[in-house]
Amino acid sequence: MTKNEKQNRLEILAPAGSMESVFAAVRTGADAVYLGAGQFNARQNAKNFDKDALSEAVAYCHGRDAKVYLTLNTLVGDQELAAALRTAFLACDLSIDGVIVQDLGLASLLHKKAPSLPLHGSTQMSVSSLDGLRTLKELGFCRAVLPRELTREELSYLAKHSPIELEVFVHGALCMSVSGQCYLSAMLGSRSGNRGLCAQPCRLPFRAEDGTNHVLSLKDLSIIDALPELEGMGIASAKIEGRMKRPEYVAAAVRACRASLSQGEVPSGWKQELQSVFSRSGFTDGYYKNRRGREMLGVRGKEDVTAAKEVLSSLEALSAKEAPRVPVTLALSVKGGQPVSLTVKDTKGNQIIEYAPPPQPVQTKPLSRERCEEQLRKTGGTPFLVEEVTLLLEEGMTLPVSAVNGLRREGLRKLLEARSQKDPIPYVKGEISEAVMEEKPEHPDLVASFSSLEQLPDLETVSRLQGVFVPLELPKEQLIAAAERLKAAGVPLGVRIPRPFGFYPKEKKERLLAAAKEAGIPFALAENLGDVKTCRDAGFSAAGGPFLNLFNSKAAEKARELGCRFAVLSPELTLSQAKAVTAGIPTGIFAYGRLPLMLMRNCPASGGCGTCKKNTSLVDRKGVRFPVRCGGGGFGELYNSVPTFLADRLSECAGVFFLYLSFFEESKEEVRALINRYQTGSGTPQKGTFTRGFAYRGVE
Repeated sequence: MTKNEKQNRLEILAPAGSMESVFAAVRTGADAVYLGAGQFNARQNAKNFDKDALSEAVAYCHGRDAKVYLTLNTLVGDQELAAALRTAFLACDLSIDGVIVQDLGLASLLHKKAPSLPLHGSTQMSVSSLDGLRTLKELGFCRAVLPRELTREELSYLAKHSPIELEVFVHGALCMSVSGQCYLSAMLGSRSGNRGLCAQPCRLPFRAEDGTNHVLSLKDLSIIDALPELEGMGIASAKIEGRMKRPEYVAAAVRACRASLSQGEVPSGWKQELQSVFSRSGFTDGYYKNRRGREMLGVRGKEDVTAAKEVLSSLEALSAKEAPRVPVTLALSVKGGQPVSLTVKDTKGNQIIEYAPPPQPVQTKPLSRERCEEQLRKTGGTPFLVEEVTLLLEEGMTLPVSAVNGLRREGLRKLLEARSQKDPIPYVKGEISEAVMEEKPEHPDLVASFSSLEQLPDLETVSRLQGVFVPLELPKEQLIAAAERLKAAGVPLGVRIPRPFGFYPKEKKERLLAAAKEAGIPFALAENLGDVKTCRDAGFSAAGGPFLNLFNSKAAEKARELGCRFAVLSPELTLSQAKAVTAGIPTGIFAYGRLPLMLMRNCPASGGCGTCKKNTSLVDRKGVRFPVRCGGGGFGELYNSVPTFLADRLSECAGVFFLYLSFFEESKEEVRALINRYQTGSGTPQKGTFTRGFAYRGVE
């Protein structure tokens, strides 16, 4: 069977933050639910499921032909990997249908210790290219949850060529940043979106230079009308966001998705109810239809809250009762002198036979075939739908209606129980092995990234660096000039791959990489799993950038196995956590620069691409200014208000291999002074003009 044949039916995947939401999802027609258990999921503030509740949810869903996917989609520290594995092994014991993972190290361990456990790549992995999907396949993943920012055409292309299943968000909250690439909540309050505790500061007032407010808050996504189109593309799963939402929201969203697939459209009244139950100034399909701009902005106002209160009670009835969704056949045998038997079968090969005492000869009124079949088809209150009834009734024999009802009830009860049981997924327990690592240096090397060649200082200063990266998108003649200059200084030169590179058309990627190759540049700093493969295939030696989110030793190890010669660890690690990472390759930390807090495909600073100043800023409610830079390709980045600075803590950085210095808008003279500071460990900037980043406070 080909991949497309396997995907001929689009799965409706619903969120479940509680058991009530599980009931709501399944009873309104969801094919699968996703839920969290414990601390390693991206909605830690949802109710989530303990061991007993998870067991109940899996049994309930499996009995009704629905799948269950467990979210383990946060970054995991070295000291947390064992606990994350225990949660995954619990899911294996319960025969879970898949685990959604973000952390590269955890994924590596799961693939090794439970190879038959289906792995789904979280949207937090930011995989948006074929090379990214091929890398996930190599890592043992069978499905990828794609970014919400992709257009219809981009989704179609990926679906046509992907080696694994694809899952697409079709309804729910929409973040301004590409998932997995946002550090705003972490930087402003230590609550990391990559760790499941986003405080959503983007929903607060951020003002653009033209006065437009709330420019980081988008309307909710809804492309439910496009479900038939997505199914035609070969997309495997249509995902509804909302594990923090009420069961009524889940029921309304699933009902709308089911109508879109079965009828080709959603009734207008249902759309209005769906908007009323939860939205932010309505819905948007701007990314899908490639119509980005200010019309995508939205906030949750008083009118939205009022509308929700008015509609919730009317939606409660949607999932109040079991819905017949599991087809079965029943065969009743009534023969004189033999026990009465009822055989109940489903389409999965499960079979239950129930017996009753032998029938009695007819005394007065016999049990008619019509009445017998009528009673057997009464499956109300159960998830079963009787497709066929076979009756073998011997003439002259009868039995009470109560006996028929009893056989039916008991047979269906046991069938539901049998359907809920699946074989556990095998796994191997044991200690997590540690990488053998050479002794770490006392004095870290310096590696620097520049925004432009004008920032490059004199050769004497540059020669103190162990590596330099410049933007891949510089003109070819500038790349050649940079290569010659760095060669004279004896310093290796690399190109820094743009963060949204995975979204770029194939032809553009090839052209940019070919120009860098022709300029004689050997290294490429990749910020995405797919880009590591793309760069290696183009003949570059790959290095891992800070936005690969390498949060533990196993993740850094896997980056090495994928071809990274060295790597910058996640900027959300503390200094002590980073120093404890062992990987078999040199690892460094983000030690200087304005940390990019968001990667955005919808520009917050203007009404659309081509109308902005390229370099602008946003102001928050406290008057703090955050620079915005257009990175090309229709993407922009929001930068922190002040740079990270650790030069005066140089002695405390002993134990990391290198310090990564990211120069944003500094002049040549400022760059020279900063490099000198990081070499000598001297000089503290004025208080209030810098941050220590996460070096000491870390993230929750």
